[in-house]
Amino acid sequence: MRTLCRACDRPLTLDSPGRLCQARGVSRERCLYPPLTPYDSGFLEVAAGQHELYWEQSGNPEGKPVVFLHGGPGGGTDPKHRRFFDPEHYRIVLLDQRGCGHSRPHAELAGNDTWALVEDIERLRVHLSIDRWQVFGGSWGSTLALAYAQAHTPRVTELVLRGIFTFTKAEIEWFYGGGTAKLFPDAWADFVAPIPEAERGDLLRAYYRRLIGDDPVEQARCAGAWSLYECRVAALLPDEAVEAHCADPNFTLPFARIECHYFVNEGFLEDEFQLLEGTALLSHIPTTIIHGRYDVICAFKNAWDLAHRMPHAKLVVVPNAGHSAFEPGIITALLEATDGYRGA
Repeated sequence: MRTLCRACDRPLTLDSPGRLCQARGVSRERCLYPPLTPYDSGFLEVAAGQHELYWEQSGNPEGKPVVFLHGGPGGGTDPKHRRFFDPEHYRIVLLDQRGCGHSRPHAELAGNDTWALVEDIERLRVHLSIDRWQVFGGSWGSTLALAYAQAHTPRVTELVLRGIFTFTKAEIEWFYGGGTAKLFPDAWADFVAPIPEAERGDLLRAYYRRLIGDDPVEQARCAGAWSLYECRVAALLPDEAVEAHCADPNFTLPFARIECHYFVNEGFLEDEFQLLEGTALLSHIPTTIIHGRYDVICAFKNAWDLAHRMPHAKLVVVPNAGHSAFEPGIITALLEATDGYRGA
């Protein structure tokens, strides 16, 4: 039986098993680096003991340091995140942000804001005795990477940013006000279903009241609906594994609570253009911006606008991808970026 290219449905050549053909200008697909086990991990106490943050290190202890910033807010890290980096060349640092993943307490909102997370990243750098490091972030991770780089510019060697989100009102309105709904009315209908029609004029606050409320049944129902909406539209094509992940309450509760918390507080930014305007501080930092052409969570215009603010950056548009970091074209672009910086 012939194996077909997942990008263009043409037969793969004999010299490219497991990879994409180059037909119609599509780059060959690359696989993630092999699974690896952390050589070090622990908890970092922050906010006078209010939060304990899980961190881990894998790869080469003497290699080039890189910190991975996960999405959400509230998404947490996954073992697959280690595999975006060549383990022979990189010292790979993963961090679960406040309230999510293995960090404690679970789904906690107190003391949880953008600038607290920025300082957590810096505390971890000092804790690990790292002088400077590459900062890698996707989706909300790209937001946090920009905030950290603008606050601690001398500590950043490169930026690898995917699925750009800068917390402008237009970006929030796109996903939670009806832009995505025009493309996925079925997913949108399920998203709004837990909220009475009388409260749908401000869905974010309606959800927030329930996610921070005292009714555990209603809280779980809303957390599930909130998370499933995002997972159903994350990839160019439906992905059952992603949707199944959103049925796990260990994921859905911190993801929905923390994400909604950040949205109703407008990212804890001084104004909606703070991160875009702050890019003037980053003109000397090598930067790669990667975005799926058909990303319906964070529209491609987000990356376009950021790239125009950062003319020195390399903008990579993946023609056959949506938002997920694990779509074939996105994986390839991310690996090419980290490989390109590993010797810098």
